Amino acid sequence: MPYFAYKGRNGRGELLAGVLEGADSGAVADQLFATGVTPVEIKETAAGNAGKSAWRLLWERLTEKQVNSMDVQLFSRQMHTLLKSGVPIMRGLGGLQESAISKAFARVIADLRESLDAGRELSTAMRRHPVAFTPFYLSMIRVGEMTGRLDEVFLRLFDHLEFERDMKERVRAALRYPTFVVLAMLAAIVVINMWVIPAFEGVFRNLNAELPLMTRILLTTSNLTVKYWPILAGALVAGGLMWRSWIATEAGRYKWDRWKLHLPIAGKIIHKGTMARFARSFALSARSGVPIVQALTVVAQTVDNAYLAARVEQMRDGVERGESILRTAMAANVFTPIVLQMIAVGEETGSLDDLMDEIAAMYEREVDYELKTLSAQIEPILITFLGIMVLILALGVFLPIWDLGKVALKR
Repeated sequence: MPYFAYKGRNGRGELLAGVLEGADSGAVADQLFATGVTPVEIKETAAGNAGKSAWRLLWERLTEKQVNSMDVQLFSRQMHTLLKSGVPIMRGLGGLQESAISKAFARVIADLRESLDAGRELSTAMRRHPVAFTPFYLSMIRVGEMTGRLDEVFLRLFDHLEFERDMKERVRAALRYPTFVVLAMLAAIVVINMWVIPAFEGVFRNLNAELPLMTRILLTTSNLTVKYWPILAGALVAGGLMWRSWIATEAGRYKWDRWKLHLPIAGKIIHKGTMARFARSFALSARSGVPIVQALTVVAQTVDNAYLAARVEQMRDGVERGESILRTAMAANVFTPIVLQMIAVGEETGSLDDLMDEIAAMYEREVDYELKTLSAQIEPILITFLGIMVLILALGVFLPIWDLGKVALKR
């Protein structure tokens, strides 16, 4: 978009000057009025980046912070406060654009203002930025527009994004120590195969005796690693790329997401966390006035698991055929008996949204407990693998040396 140099006066009559980015001079004038500045002169200029070299501009573009979920979460909270206070949406967006810390998100807000100024709806304008706004976010904004409760929807979206961010942070914190230990073990294996075992190889050859089986295995593995490490590294990279390509397909992602749910420790955490997201999103949709069928369609997009999303869509198809939510939930075979009982009560009493919130809270408590004990559950497995690695090295490296010591003592 072009840049415009402006001069204007604020509420105290002080003269202000600067440069703003906008579609045209009218859009820039709207931005100024939204911030309480009365424009005196606006003219297009190429000096938006005056004084900056091409290298500096390129560096700023490369190092610019991209739009993330925190920007959208803060935006949701601010929009709720502005709309609830009666601030017009165009004026509110203008103020948010001026105060935005992220330049990338400021451009997104500027585009939203231009789209609204052109007569588009807010949900339609947001659809132009799929990186910032998810399909679920867009669907909820559309619901807020239809029901006239956009301020409430923004608040619920803020709570939803807060839950998502908190869940991801706790998972990262719980996996930080196990990940470090696994990487250290892999690095130790590489160092031993590349440098330690070859150093002992000359000593073993001078024994003039048959080496133990474990020693021969270690020597063979070390020789293969030293001689063919480029091929092994290339095969590892190729395997990783093939894996990513496979899970990018619809069938591959479905099978992988289904298999993830059966992992020994992480599977139950993934399942409970996903179902908590489903229950919370369903409660949010139902409380916002979304019909059940449409709510299930929207919620299926937030599950982030192809297998469980298919089960939610199966529930939607059952509801469309006239079946009860309880029957479709039982057929989906992803809910525990106590959750099914809560769904039955909620459907019978007409307070399904409240019961779904209770289900989400229950799943969140279980996930929180699992994450707190995750390190304690993984530590025995890590210690076992570390013990096996030490045992292999002891048998392969120290047994021949022990035999050599016994021969020397006999002599």
